Amino acid sequence: MKYLAVLLGCVLLWAGEGPKQPLAFSHKQHAGTLNLKCATCHVNPAPGEMMTFPAEAKCMGCHQVIKKDSEEIQKLARFFQEKKRVPWVRVYQVPTFVYWSHKSHSDAGLTCEKCHGEVVGLEVMAKVKDLSMGSCMDCHRQMKVSNDCTFCHDKVH
Repeated sequence: MKYLAVLLGCVLLWAGEGPKQPLAFSHKQHAGTLNLKCATCHVNPAPGEMMTFPAEAKCMGCHQVIKKDSEEIQKLARFFQEKKRVPWVRVYQVPTFVYWSHKSHSDAGLTCEKCHGEVVGLEVMAKVKDLSMGSCMDCHRQMKVSNDCTFCHDKVH
């Protein structure tokens, strides 16, 4: 049964529907209408492999006054007051057997949109770009970056 749920989740992600999140959040509103940049909310702490979800305090910096009566903001406020992290569900996840760094890609001049698509238009975050090994290798070819297996994977012993 567990495997069926995982399979269904994968199908929904590939169909462009995002996973069920603990809070409703609109990238369209925040990144689109308000023009917030990705790095405003998603920071990339050292060593730079993974972007983070925003701290609840960051969100509450605005939402103590903006839409504070909204049911979703009240849920957020409870997480903040209880000093708990919102258990966001990652939409894009690099497999653990792949070496990958947001920092190295950002340092190479790639934008968030290159891999994540036009998130600024999404009411609900969903997987809109293929991040398979094939798509990564295509990008490496275009950017003239190594496609040697050990560039991204451990050597098999």
